[in-house]
Amino acid sequence: MKKVFVDTNIIVDLIADRKPFSKFAIDIFCKAEENKINLYTSSHSIATTHYLLKKYIEEKELRSVLYNLLDFVQVIQVDADIIKKGLKSKHKDFEDAIQMLCAYSIDNMDCIVTRNIKDFRDCEILVFSPDELVNKLNF
Repeated sequence: MKKVFVDTNIIVDLIADRKPFSKFAIDIFCKAEENKINLYTSSHSIATTHYLLKKYIEEKELRSVLYNLLDFVQVIQVDADIIKKGLKSKHKDFEDAIQMLCAYSIDNMDCIVTRNIKDFRDCEILVFSPDELVNKLNF
């Protein structure tokens, strides 16, 4: 089964139903719900999603949505080791370095899905946009 690391923007697209991007986020999460792929994200992504969406979605509802999302995505803890490696990395964007390091922490991670492909140029794992991932996995 494919292991896919989901960047924050994909989770935000899903929960906020940001068109036209949400279509692909929905497709990806549906495949996880059907146990056809395994999704991963960082604890940072969950916290950032909450921070970004709390202005638009009522707190109780947002917490419920995020809680239910955990049924379909495994959360990788951002710990001191990942933070230290991120701070020492040559990657220009610290946040993206954290995401990559979380993805690297899972054996045989197949890919990262993000709408910010250019920010993951130096990644050691394949990186796809949501529409590319959907097409590559023949959804």
